[in-house]
Amino acid sequence: MSDPDKPTPEDTPGAIGETFRQMRQNQGISLRELSEKSGVSVGTISQIERDLANPSMRVLTAIRRALNVPMQVMFGDDSGTTADSDADGDPPFLRRAAKRPRIDLGSLHKELLTSGGNHNLQIMILTIEPGGTSGNTTLSYPAEKGGLVLEGELMLSVDNREAHLEEGDSFVFDSAQPHAFRNDGDRPARILWVIGAVQFDRHL
Repeated sequence: MSDPDKPTPEDTPGAIGETFRQMRQNQGISLRELSEKSGVSVGTISQIERDLANPSMRVLTAIRRALNVPMQVMFGDDSGTTADSDADGDPPFLRRAAKRPRIDLGSLHKELLTSGGNHNLQIMILTIEPGGTSGNTTLSYPAEKGGLVLEGELMLSVDNREAHLEEGDSFVFDSAQPHAFRNDGDRPARILWVIGAVQFDRHL
């Protein structure tokens, strides 16, 4: 029998292809137009939309930014965008543990902690399976990132400097610098991951 007091996420992790396809079609953007805006090949986008491929964080971010949609929409979450409280009467600044949207990207799993609505600050828990990485190429876009290793270990590279992080270690860096991460350990790593938007003129 399941424990009624133990939070269970409302949404089971799933592929993101359908969400991306709906966002693209709602904006009237063709595969080729999205490819030109994101720098991701038409073939790769098509495979992602048909759930035939799991995108890396770099590809995921490139497509999301090309579609100009907030992080919550990528998770398929539209709570808190039109009302002051949800059906349970919770205020818009709150997200219950049992209502965390999740995304499965193969060896990388994202769990959204930020409450509904459009925020400049996004908080997630990343679970990185052994051997899992952020992708074959580095990430880089205007933002600030920080985090805390909750479990396991993480190899984090920022601007060609690499560090080995263990449970309890934390970090903050300028996301405009090339960065990447991977889990070289033998057990999943859980990372509290924070992304903060920054003023564009800081990166002109």
